[in-house]
Amino acid sequence: MRWDAQRLDLEETGALPGMPSIRGLLRSVQVPEFPGLTFHEVRSKSALNRVPGESAMPFPWTINPYRGCSHSCVYCFARRTHEWLELDTGRDFDSQVVVKTNLVEVLQRELARPSWQREHVALGTNTDPYQRAEGRYRLMPGVIGALARSGTPFSVLTKGTLLRRDVPLLAAAARDVPLGLGVSLAIWDDDLHAGLEPGVPTPRARLDLVRALAEAGLPCGVFLAPVLPGLTDTVEHLDTALGAIAAAGAAGVTVIPLHLRPGAREWFMAWLAARIRSWSRATSSSTPGARTSRPSTAPGWHGGWRPCSCATGSTAGPAAQHAGSTRRSPTACPWTRPPASPPGPSPPVGRPAPCPRRPAGEPRRPGRPSS
Repeated sequence: MRWDAQRLDLEETGALPGMPSIRGLLRSVQVPEFPGLTFHEVRSKSALNRVPGESAMPFPWTINPYRGCSHSCVYCFARRTHEWLELDTGRDFDSQVVVKTNLVEVLQRELARPSWQREHVALGTNTDPYQRAEGRYRLMPGVIGALARSGTPFSVLTKGTLLRRDVPLLAAAARDVPLGLGVSLAIWDDDLHAGLEPGVPTPRARLDLVRALAEAGLPCGVFLAPVLPGLTDTVEHLDTALGAIAAAGAAGVTVIPLHLRPGAREWFMAWLAARIRSWSRATSSSTPGARTSRPSTAPGWHGGWRPCSCATGSTAGPAAQHAGSTRRSPTACPWTRPPASPPGPSPPVGRPAPCPRRPAGEPRRPGRPSS
């Protein structure tokens, strides 16, 4: 692997047989409390990552305590980063997690440099700092403390309810530096959540986290992301989501559509193909003419059409208006035919097809059950 040079157990030519060196990988471990996961403990050479100047990101620095993520979100844009470790972007990304065990020590040194300008640092922009590994390694308390003591403003974005453990630390840090908190959630259907985010706490648990942060005096925004074309973009779904978010006391909502980068695209499209086959079987075995009002259950129209690269607007519903949202949500475009053959278990998938203009007089979504 490319990170073999960081292994602590890499034998050197001058070492006695069986005597590990103290370079790189400390060890690879599997523990009973996290079945199916392997943690690769490494020594990090740096903690702060500079965001490229041409990036549109609103922060100049990031910290990533972990590489890979046990949340196992099928749509996760960070999957491709596992290729740099010569691991695959699918199962390995979900189960082979690299842990930077000396992260806090390295971060403290970097923050103490005279050249450090105390610019904003973002956590959770690649993989989640409050995934399962954090319950074992407890890196975040040290990171929070180091940033606060150095006078560095920072933000945390997570799907992990483990953040509740650090609420007292975050409250203390907020008295010293500007602090931003965000919770990501987008799926409210239990079956869809289990299929697309099998390692993520339930939406209800994350709403409870938002509520706990608000009660602790820590304003928390919600990232309604990603909005999935044809699955979570109906007015009913978005109204339910925005209403629940507002009721939980969120300080604001940011809506982000699905964006499939290479690495995530293949796995998401394979999941979608399997889902379509399941829906098709369910639809064909059901009573003819039966209608469903929940696209995430068995939307038969997906069997003949697929979302394309366009994004059209839908009007904000009552809950969105109550929450003060004027953003437009992406919806699926029905005007692209499916590929000749459905993708296999892990196919190479190209860019979504372009969207031809909808023919005049044609219905908006052919064959889609009305709700």
